[in-house]
Amino acid sequence: MDGTNAAVKMRNITKTFGSVVANDKVWLDIYKGEILALLGENGSGKTTLMNMLSGIYFPDEGQIFINDEEVKITSPKIAFDHGIGMIHQHFKLVDVLTAAENIVLGLNDGSKFDLKKASEKIRSICEMYGFEVDPAQKIYDMSVSQKQTVEIVKVLYRGADILILDEPTAVLTPQETDRLFAVLRNMRDDGKAVVIITHKLHEVEDISDRVAILRKGQFVGDMKTKETNAAEMTNMMVGHAVSLNIERPDPVDPKPRIEVKNLTVRDVDGIVKLNDVSFTANSGEILGIAGISGCGQKELLESIAGLQKVESGSIAYINDKGEPEELVGKDPLSIQAMGVALSFVPEDRLGMGLVGNMNLSDNMMLRSYRRGKTAFTDRRAPHKLAENVVNELSVSTPSVETPVRRLSGGNVQKVLVGREIASAPTVLLTAYAVRGLDINSSYTIYDLINKEKKQGVAVIYVGEDLDVLLELSDKILVLCGGRVSGYIEGRGADKRKVGMMMTKLGGAAEDEE
Repeated sequence: MDGTNAAVKMRNITKTFGSVVANDKVWLDIYKGEILALLGENGSGKTTLMNMLSGIYFPDEGQIFINDEEVKITSPKIAFDHGIGMIHQHFKLVDVLTAAENIVLGLNDGSKFDLKKASEKIRSICEMYGFEVDPAQKIYDMSVSQKQTVEIVKVLYRGADILILDEPTAVLTPQETDRLFAVLRNMRDDGKAVVIITHKLHEVEDISDRVAILRKGQFVGDMKTKETNAAEMTNMMVGHAVSLNIERPDPVDPKPRIEVKNLTVRDVDGIVKLNDVSFTANSGEILGIAGISGCGQKELLESIAGLQKVESGSIAYINDKGEPEELVGKDPLSIQAMGVALSFVPEDRLGMGLVGNMNLSDNMMLRSYRRGKTAFTDRRAPHKLAENVVNELSVSTPSVETPVRRLSGGNVQKVLVGREIASAPTVLLTAYAVRGLDINSSYTIYDLINKEKKQGVAVIYVGEDLDVLLELSDKILVLCGGRVSGYIEGRGADKRKVGMMMTKLGGAAEDEE
């Protein structure tokens, strides 16, 4: 588009962090009455660009125009003054306050604060766009999708006409995603400008009117969504043709490898996270674990890996002779020595998986240093492994001697997943292995997981993208509130039914039994 009548014009926007150029002379137009999808690989500068528009960063060079008037956006407050609000992946809410209190928190219009009047305004916003928010409900009592709704209402309450959503569907069920998209369409039809940053191309095709693509910090083009397709968008993001087919080879001589019976787990506060969970994971198969965020997926994998205390139940590892070996009560090192590898990618990647101040080679060595026969560690093998991971997963790093903390989140994730897969496990537990990764990197990880399956590894896969989970898994265990809601075949599984099972115990299980 030519920029005429654009609500926002970003011209020659450049932002660097040290020697890294995050955005390089980017031009971008944003229009009211339109949903714009902003696409790009990890490190392409999408979030950085929107952080400058929302006042979190300030550009090194370039200009920003709002309604054809040049502005200097030096803080989120100034961004709000210009009608710009950003809803981040990680919500900025105070758990012990109500929805209404969070929405008005920090506002000071000079008049006496009136919570009843604020609640009425919140209800009118919800009625206008189709939100469902109880102003009096505490944040700690809300689901992920309800918290996201509060964040959106918060920016609308402050008068935002230009809304930016960063990975808005990352942890939503299909039904919650449908509701969010219906609201976004209502906002667009009301003349709002909506920008979504996402990696899910099927959602881009479903919700957006126009697509803008960044590659390596540069703007490479935009187009109307109806005039393009997933393959073309991916090619523009990556710079070359990419296959978007997730392979699902037949199971390889499946035999029981992990048998979980009547597993019950409580957290440190005594809250039940898993309640009487039973299932079998076979070698040569991928078992997908479906469930909304916080339904026990993390605790399940950590229990198998020896990282989580088990209240009751059994977790048996079936060895190659067909003999069961009990894992409950064993420490993580003993379980790891049996061939059970945990590739768990938490939100705090550098806190749990890797050591930020150590370089790539030394982080690889964390897996292998105990195997040494002398007091001296062998640095050659980890160095070679680091080089292989960098090459195979296209990790963007100056060298394998670079401290991990200097890498982008997506590249940190590649290093962590690559290290775990390279440890040659017989059981591979993958939690959120592609969280935050661009589509090209994600498909590389899917291929690696399938290679493990072909080699007879029992793979237990927890993922946020239900479409991918259904396409990748041979069997699917559905969790709802820490209980088993269903155990179904992956081939031919219906996304909507699985979504219902995720939110309502046994919601669609009867049809699949």
